[in-house]
Amino acid sequence: MKTIIVVGGSKGIGNAIVTSLLNENKVINISRNAPQQTHENLKHFSCDVLTDELPELTEADSLIYCPGSINLKPIARLSLDEFREDFEINVMGAVKAIQKYLPVLKNGAKPSILLFSTVAAKMGMPFHASIAASKSGVEGLVKSLGAELAPTIRINAIAPTVTNTDLASKLLRNEKMVDAITDRHPLKKFLNPEEVAEMAVFLTSNKAASISGQVFQMDCGIVTLKT
Repeated sequence: MKTIIVVGGSKGIGNAIVTSLLNENKVINISRNAPQQTHENLKHFSCDVLTDELPELTEADSLIYCPGSINLKPIARLSLDEFREDFEINVMGAVKAIQKYLPVLKNGAKPSILLFSTVAAKMGMPFHASIAASKSGVEGLVKSLGAELAPTIRINAIAPTVTNTDLASKLLRNEKMVDAITDRHPLKKFLNPEEVAEMAVFLTSNKAASISGQVFQMDCGIVTLKT
C-alpha cells in the first residue's frame, strides 16, 4: 500500500483523485478545507499551501499537487498582481511542496510527483495569458526536474481541457455555454473529474514506472485534432 500526499484534495479534480486512491492507498490530504468523505486510509491536514508551514511527514511514495486557477481576462485588464497570484498558486506552491517533501519521497517506494498544467499552455487561446504563462512554468518544471531527479523520482503532469468542476463553473454556467464548449472539442465532450483522476492514479502507480518528464494532454482532441 502506497502513501500518497495530495495537495488540494478537498474538491474538484483533487477530490476525485483522493476518492480514486483511497481503497488501495494511504492518502494524506493537505488543503484549507477537509474533504467531505471520510475513510480509514485518509488523513487530513488543514493548511494554506502558500502561507502556512506544510506539515511534517515521515513517509510518502508520491506527491500530487492539484491547486490551480482560472483567471480569464483580456491582457489589458490583467494586473501584475493577478499574474503574480496565478504564478504563486500554480508554480511556487508546487515548488514549495516538492522542496518540503523531496527528502521523504527519496526514501519512498518507486516515488513519483504529479503536477497539473492546462491545454492553454500548448494552444493559443484568448484571455488565457496569465494561466497559460504560469502553467507553462509548471511544464518547464516537469521537464527540468524529470532530468534532475532521475532515476530516483519520476515527475509528470496532466494538462486537462475544460473539466466539470467548481473551478470551471463560470465556463459551464448555462446550457448554451455547455453546448458551445462541447462542440469545440473534436470528441464532442469535455472532461469530468473522474477521468482525470484515473490518469493521475495510473501515472503515480508502478504501471507508469517508465514514464517521466512528460505532459499528458487530456484534451478531447482540441489541441492536436482538426475536424
